[in-house]
Amino acid sequence: MKYLPNIKKGLTAVRRGFTLIEILLVIAILSILLVVVFAALSPAARLQDTRNARRWNDVNQVLTALHECVIDNDGDMTICGLATPTLALSQIGSCASGGATPCAGAAAACLDLDGDADLNPYLSSFPLDPGGATAAQTEYAVQVSSGIITVSACSAEGQTISVSR
Repeated sequence: MKYLPNIKKGLTAVRRGFTLIEILLVIAILSILLVVVFAALSPAARLQDTRNARRWNDVNQVLTALHECVIDNDGDMTICGLATPTLALSQIGSCASGGATPCAGAAAACLDLDGDADLNPYLSSFPLDPGGATAAQTEYAVQVSSGIITVSACSAEGQTISVSR
């Protein structure tokens, strides 16, 4: 019976704290959850969606300004700078050379928003593509076909952004 008090004493002892394995297990679970949440949020895709939303807004703003200019001038598109069929929007009239697509207009087919087109009453400021466009090349283009004006975003990411009226 000598050993009975020792056994009883050992059973009543209380252990406090966490073992190393328990701590490592919690850290591993939290790490896995963090990776899953970060992958689900996809910050790069959210930034791309934000830039594309801004492009949609800019395209609609330019199309509305051009449409209002044409209406105010009794349908005369030349006053609004729409004399050529394909125009790349530019504040100073210098566009990249390219083919006949709206986003690769030739230098002669540029729409100088400050000079050629009198859009100042319709646009408070000229939109620039959020992907890093400059004032010389806004990355927006206008195409006129059979009286229908189409404004496109040349640098849209993962989708085509184009509005017609």
